[in-house]
Amino acid sequence: MNVVVTGGAGMLGSTLIGKLLDEGHHVHCVDVREPDPAHFTASRAGGGRPDELDITVADVRDGAAMKRALTDADAVVHCAAALPSYPTEQIRSIIVDGTRTMLTAAASNRVPRFVQISSTAVYGLPKVVPTTEEYPRRPVDTYSAAKAEAEEVCERFRGGEMCLPILRPKTFLGPGRMGLFAMLFEWAEEGRNFPVLGRGDVRIQMFDVNDLVDAVITTLHAPPEQADDTFNLGATTFGTLREDFQAVLDAAGHGRRVVPIPGRPAVSALRLLERTGLSPVYGRLLNKLLDDSFVSTDRARERLGFDPRYSNEESILRTYAWWREQRQRSANTAGRRPATGGTTSVEPWRQGALSLAKVFFRPPTRKRTHA
Repeated sequence: MNVVVTGGAGMLGSTLIGKLLDEGHHVHCVDVREPDPAHFTASRAGGGRPDELDITVADVRDGAAMKRALTDADAVVHCAAALPSYPTEQIRSIIVDGTRTMLTAAASNRVPRFVQISSTAVYGLPKVVPTTEEYPRRPVDTYSAAKAEAEEVCERFRGGEMCLPILRPKTFLGPGRMGLFAMLFEWAEEGRNFPVLGRGDVRIQMFDVNDLVDAVITTLHAPPEQADDTFNLGATTFGTLREDFQAVLDAAGHGRRVVPIPGRPAVSALRLLERTGLSPVYGRLLNKLLDDSFVSTDRARERLGFDPRYSNEESILRTYAWWREQRQRSANTAGRRPATGGTTSVEPWRQGALSLAKVFFRPPTRKRTHA
């Protein structure tokens, strides 16, 4: 197939492109940033840009550029999006207008399949778990509202010649993922305890990026009558947030522990810090960490025959191992540390005032006693 992948320079996009190239497909990467072809060819000897890869550096809201990029495309996988940390006006413009522009270009070029990467954020803060695809969209912030509206745009394009699967993954992680996970990894590596809201006994489902890529490819190959639907995606094996965080602390090898902090007072303090720009932890994430959050994946299994390979713990430990390797590589390459600021999911988010709290989460050094 000739597959166009938007957001191809990002974590999900680059992982997907690498897998598609390995399977022998022709891929057209679209992103506002110039990608590093080495990210797509890590499994290939020699590296470099393969003949089967085209690259367009353009904004997904540029209709003329997208129409050219989609010429002769057999499928589009629309991964491009904005993060919740983006300015409000950019979030809606990139997610909603970008999706509309891509679908218009796809329809104009008679592209037979368009895979929309959405999010379980469209449910807002659901009161029913496991949450099924029939649960209403109830967005609670700008990001989730934009994702929900983009789904509505997709649904208006359904019913014609285009097969239009909508995939709703839980928070996905794996090699290449940073964001707030970098804070957990950094504190673990420095030998600090790590705080968790409340007792940490809520069950938070995540999803491995390799499983998400497999789900996308499964959707690309599935018959239209099976694929033309909306699917939740997430790990089928997961425990509590405390267990996942503790697995990282154990892997760090310093004997540190997850430390519970009163949930509601901490949320109030973090909300204040978010409003003043001193914390990257946004409101929906704060509330999500206080209650169980997981979805039903029965439809993906029954309609697509898809089952994920990785548990929450396996995914977070894979991500931590990658992070340690990258940290060591950066330390050995003076003057070439990657940019940080959290503008993409492959950059660590600035911790702001949270970095000042580190001092409270390192156990006191035990005094030696002499017999």
